[in-house]
Formats: sequence, C-alpha cells, structure tokens
Amino acid sequence: MVFLDVIFVAVLAGLCLGGRLSNLARLELRGVRLLYGAIALQLVAFPSGLLPWETNDVLARAIWLASYGLLATAGYLNRSIRGVTGITAGMTLNVAAILANGGHMPTTLAALAATHRSYHVRNNSISLAKPHLEALVDKWAAPAWLPLANVYSVGDITIGVGLLVAIVWAMGPRLLAPRAAPAAS
Repeated sequence: MVFLDVIFVAVLAGLCLGGRLSNLARLELRGVRLLYGAIALQLVAFPSGLLPWETNDVLARAIWLASYGLLATAGYLNRSIRGVTGITAGMTLNVAAILANGGHMPTTLAALAATHRSYHVRNNSISLAKPHLEALVDKWAAPAWLPLANVYSVGDITIGVGLLVAIVWAMGPRLLAPRAAPAAS
C-alpha cells in the first residue's frame, strides 16, 4: 500500500490543528538508513517497471520479508515517537497474513473488483479464494475513482492511523499542546 494519501491528510490535519511543517522537519528519527534500506530492498524485489529487471518470485518474497525486518528494527528504535507503535503493530498484522499465505499478501476478489483490477499474482499481492487468516488480508478497497485507489488490510489501516498520529503529533499542533499552569499571584 502506498501511504502518500495518508501523509497528505496527516499534514493537512496537522496544519489545520495549528501545527507547523518546520516542527516535522525537526523530528529526530533513529535508524534512517534502515528505512532507506527497506525501501531499496522493496524496489529490488518489486521494480514494477521502474527498474530494468524482474526479480524471481521466491527471491522477491525473501527480499520483501527482509525489508520488513529492517522496518521493524527502525520501529523499535523509534518506539518513543507517538504513532510508531501503531505502525509497527500494523506491519506485524501484515507479516502474519503474508507468512500464513506463502509469502504474498492475499487480496479478495471482491476488493480487486472494486478497484477495477484483476490478477492472480502481482508484485507482493496474490488473489486467493480462501486465504489463511482471512481477517488480516487485503479485503477493503478504496473506490477506483480516487487517486492511488488500492486494496487495504486491517494492518494497512493500523499503519495508516499510526502514521497519521506520528505526523500530526510531530507537527506540534496547538490543540494538542499541554496547557500551561496558571501563574501564581
């Protein structure tokens, strides 16, 4: 799932609540190289026409799961940031579904149909009639007319909420700031 839509909504919400982008820029993330490494691994695993190769499915699944290891490590290092625990919990839910279904994230046929897509295996996703841990698979869909419409799992929703909280909180909105104690007279 691409979380660009969540990032856009989070920044907009942060600004509407009185937060500042400059506060977001000051957020000190630990293990940033792990995050870059995870993105690089996912691009190697699933170049999706962006890069001039295709990765063997078995190797792609192994690389993808390794990227989750880097993301989990970065999540642990940044656990003190509000929202990161939600992001890590969502990733854990997704990995459970992925591992239970042979290394691909299953999607339901109904969710694919709602986005006007049809495939058996595409990158990290597979359509299955009866996936294991069905409650955790990609079974909801954003309408096809929305930009970046996709299929979503409970893990994706949890990641999205965690990301929204992390961004809004890091922007330091006035509405969420602790109130100052009244001055003694």
